[in-house]
Amino acid sequence: MYGVVEISGHQYRVEAGDVLDVQKLADEAGTTVELDQVLFVGGDKAVIGKPTVEGAKVVAKVIKHDRSKKVIVFKRKPGAYKRKNGHRQHYTSLLITEIQDGSGNTAKIDADSATAKKYLK
Repeated sequence: MYGVVEISGHQYRVEAGDVLDVQKLADEAGTTVELDQVLFVGGDKAVIGKPTVEGAKVVAKVIKHDRSKKVIVFKRKPGAYKRKNGHRQHYTSLLITEIQDGSGNTAKIDADSATAKKYLK
Protein backbone atom coordinates (compact mmCIF):
# COMPACT_ATOMS: atom_id res chain seq x y z
CA MET A 1 0.00 0.00 0.00
CA TYR A 2 1.20 3.52 -0.75
CA GLY A 3 -0.18 6.97 -0.31
CA VAL A 4 0.17 10.54 -1.47
CA VAL A 5 0.49 12.92 1.46
CA GLU A 6 0.75 16.70 1.67
CA ILE A 7 3.46 18.07 3.97
CA SER A 8 4.13 21.82 4.19
CA GLY A 9 2.45 22.49 0.84
CA HIS A 10 4.34 19.75 -1.05
CA GLN A 11 2.99 16.36 -2.15
CA TYR A 12 5.00 13.18 -1.60
CA ARG A 13 4.41 9.55 -2.60
CA VAL A 14 5.15 7.42 0.46
CA GLU A 15 5.30 3.74 1.37
CA ALA A 16 5.94 2.12 4.74
CA GLY A 17 9.71 2.03 5.24
CA ASP A 18 10.56 5.06 3.10
CA VAL A 19 12.96 7.73 4.33
CA LEU A 20 11.77 11.14 3.17
CA ASP A 21 13.42 14.57 3.32
CA VAL A 22 10.88 17.40 3.73
CA GLN A 23 11.04 21.09 4.60
CA LYS A 24 11.99 21.63 8.23
CA LEU A 25 9.28 20.70 10.74
CA ALA A 26 9.05 22.01 14.31
CA ASP A 27 8.95 18.51 15.88
CA GLU A 28 11.94 17.20 17.82
CA ALA A 29 14.12 14.36 16.53
CA GLY A 30 12.90 10.97 17.77
CA THR A 31 9.23 11.95 18.06
CA THR A 32 6.33 10.50 16.10
CA VAL A 33 4.33 12.64 13.68
CA GLU A 34 0.83 11.85 12.38
CA LEU A 35 0.14 13.28 8.94
CA ASP A 36 -3.59 13.44 8.21
CA GLN A 37 -3.48 15.30 4.88
CA VAL A 38 -3.63 12.09 2.81
CA LEU A 39 -4.76 12.84 -0.75
CA PHE A 40 -4.65 9.33 -2.22
CA VAL A 41 -4.23 5.76 -0.99
CA GLY A 42 -3.28 3.09 -3.51
CA GLY A 43 -2.95 -0.66 -3.28
CA ASP A 44 -5.50 -3.41 -3.82
CA LYS A 45 -8.29 -0.84 -3.82
CA ALA A 46 -7.45 2.80 -4.62
CA VAL A 47 -9.11 5.54 -2.57
CA ILE A 48 -9.11 9.10 -3.89
CA GLY A 49 -9.69 11.99 -1.50
CA LYS A 50 -12.04 14.90 -2.08
CA PRO A 51 -9.71 16.74 -1.20
CA THR A 52 -8.43 14.35 1.52
CA VAL A 53 -9.27 10.73 2.36
CA GLU A 54 -11.50 10.55 5.44
CA GLY A 55 -9.87 8.73 8.36
CA ALA A 56 -6.61 8.06 6.52
CA LYS A 57 -3.31 8.98 8.10
CA VAL A 58 0.40 8.42 7.73
CA VAL A 59 2.52 7.88 10.84
CA ALA A 60 6.19 8.90 10.61
CA LYS A 61 9.17 9.14 12.95
CA VAL A 62 11.38 12.24 12.86
CA ILE A 63 14.92 10.97 12.32
CA LYS A 64 16.95 14.17 12.21
CA HIS A 65 17.11 17.83 11.28
CA ASP A 66 19.93 18.88 8.96
CA ARG A 67 20.95 21.22 6.15
CA SER A 68 21.28 20.22 2.50
CA LYS A 69 24.34 20.60 0.28
CA LYS A 70 25.34 24.15 -0.57
CA VAL A 71 23.99 25.63 -3.78
CA ILE A 72 26.28 28.27 -5.29
CA VAL A 73 24.68 31.24 -7.04
CA PHE A 74 27.09 33.30 -9.15
CA LYS A 75 26.01 36.52 -10.85
CA ARG A 76 28.20 38.52 -13.18
CA LYS A 77 27.68 41.45 -15.48
CA PRO A 78 30.45 42.23 -17.95
CA GLY A 79 32.60 45.10 -16.66
CA ALA A 80 30.27 45.80 -13.75
CA TYR A 81 30.42 43.39 -10.81
CA LYS A 82 30.64 39.79 -9.66
CA ARG A 83 28.57 38.37 -6.85
CA LYS A 84 28.87 34.87 -5.33
CA ASN A 85 26.27 33.62 -2.85
CA GLY A 86 25.57 30.25 -1.30
CA HIS A 87 22.43 28.73 0.20
CA ARG A 88 21.81 25.66 2.37
CA GLN A 89 18.18 24.66 2.92
CA HIS A 90 17.09 23.26 6.29
CA TYR A 91 15.25 19.93 6.10
CA THR A 92 13.79 17.17 8.28
CA SER A 93 14.23 13.45 7.57
CA LEU A 94 11.14 11.31 8.21
CA LEU A 95 10.85 7.51 8.39
CA ILE A 96 7.38 6.39 7.29
CA THR A 97 6.32 3.69 9.77
CA GLU A 98 2.62 3.18 9.05
CA ILE A 99 -0.08 4.02 6.49
CA GLN A 100 -3.80 3.72 7.31
CA ASP A 101 -6.36 4.01 4.51
CA GLY A 102 -9.36 5.01 6.66
CA SER A 103 -11.30 1.76 6.20
CA GLY A 104 -9.26 -0.37 8.61
CA ASN A 105 -6.43 -1.50 6.33
CA THR A 106 -2.93 -0.73 7.56
CA ALA A 107 0.54 -1.11 6.06
CA LYS A 108 3.39 -1.11 8.59
CA ILE A 109 7.15 -1.11 8.21
CA ASP A 110 8.75 -4.55 8.23
CA ALA A 111 10.67 -4.90 11.52
CA ASP A 112 13.35 -7.01 9.79
CA SER A 113 14.15 -4.42 7.12
CA ALA A 114 17.47 -2.60 7.12
CA THR A 115 15.88 0.83 7.59
CA ALA A 116 13.83 -0.36 10.58
CA LYS A 117 16.92 -1.84 12.22
CA LYS A 118 18.87 1.36 11.57
CA TYR A 119 16.33 3.93 12.77
CA LEU A 120 13.87 2.09 15.07
CA LYS A 121 15.44 1.00 18.33
